[in-house]
Amino acid sequence: MASSYSTDLKLELMVTGENSGTWGDKTNTNLNLLQQAIAGYQSIALTSTNTTLAMTDATISDARNAVIEFTGTIAANSTVYVASGIEKTYTIKNSTTGAFTLALNQVGGSSVIWGTTEKNIKGVYLNGTNANTIDLSTLGGAISTSASIGDFVIGPNELDTASVTSVKIASFAVTSAALDTSSVTSVKIGSFAVTSGALDTASVTSVKIAAAAVGATQLANTNVTAGSYTAASITVDAQGRITAASSGSAGAGMGIPVLSAVGPASGTYTASPTANRIGVYMWAGAGGKGNGLQTGGDGGYGFYNKPITQPFSQPYAIGAGGTGGGSGGATNVANVGTVNGGGGAPNNADGTPGNAPGASLVGNRNQIMTKANYYSYPVPCSGPSYTLSNSYGSGRYTQPGVEGALIIFENTGT
Repeated sequence: MASSYSTDLKLELMVTGENSGTWGDKTNTNLNLLQQAIAGYQSIALTSTNTTLAMTDATISDARNAVIEFTGTIAANSTVYVASGIEKTYTIKNSTTGAFTLALNQVGGSSVIWGTTEKNIKGVYLNGTNANTIDLSTLGGAISTSASIGDFVIGPNELDTASVTSVKIASFAVTSAALDTSSVTSVKIGSFAVTSGALDTASVTSVKIAAAAVGATQLANTNVTAGSYTAASITVDAQGRITAASSGSAGAGMGIPVLSAVGPASGTYTASPTANRIGVYMWAGAGGKGNGLQTGGDGGYGFYNKPITQPFSQPYAIGAGGTGGGSGGATNVANVGTVNGGGGAPNNADGTPGNAPGASLVGNRNQIMTKANYYSYPVPCSGPSYTLSNSYGSGRYTQPGVEGALIIFENTGT
């Protein structure tokens, strides 16, 4: 009777009296086949969508290996076939590239399938009809309740970075005793990952926050635009955060005098580049006194509070005092304001005072200036010589009005 072959591993089954003189060689072949089935490894490159593994009688074959690694690039869903009737276990690694499925099928039966992204190792057994998976989803049993988590250490490579989220950690479940002091750093905590529900109100204290551990990326943005603000108006909430900010129009610093002059004079004022507001004091010339006892009118006085836009350069003129009963000259700065001179007093009538249209502040010239525009008693002055009056017993004379003046302040100082 001739030899036969085993169903699963195709080993040669010799009968008594057969193969005289070759038993040793055939036995060695069978041992090599057993070695391949128990410990053999083979890498198989897949080149088409369907591949059949061979299990040949008494011959080293790819389907007999204990461990098989499939490689190569698959361009479509692929299936690897093993003949039906064979019962065997495999450890199979899917190292193919390409986003397609890979299936192991015992012809005509069910398959073990690797998904498009499953590039991993599966335990598989064939029962002669179907291919079956050996993994945690098919194994029975459970972790003993007496075992602690320390008995089953989970390393960083076993956790998906995105799999541990705040909603999966009960409030206060992780205690300070379970954390290494130096292991929790700002780079290991995602922005806003720790919610208020996971924190005990009293547990976060200054000694538990390392210096400079909270950076800009850990702070929520407010509605305030980053930048520099001048004379800022700000809004602060109850937590001390600035929630609104805007620049004021008053500029920065106190007023600094930059121009002071007495009339008659003229010129051009050019503002400092950093100024955005000026304060201007202007006095007009007072009216002159003629041959009489009356007085010339006070020159106009006013203060002008003026916001400016750079560049700002304007001409100015400072009025002279009136002479011989004439009116005083006006003082003005273009595009700021004008104060008018006082009227003269030529013929026994007081001159009318000047005014300051549009000024922020006005007043009597003699209350502001240290120099009066007339005297209490007659004294020799320019003009015709005085004569005595029989009615009043006092002298008559001419007197010029006080000249105008100009002072400009800028908001450029501190």
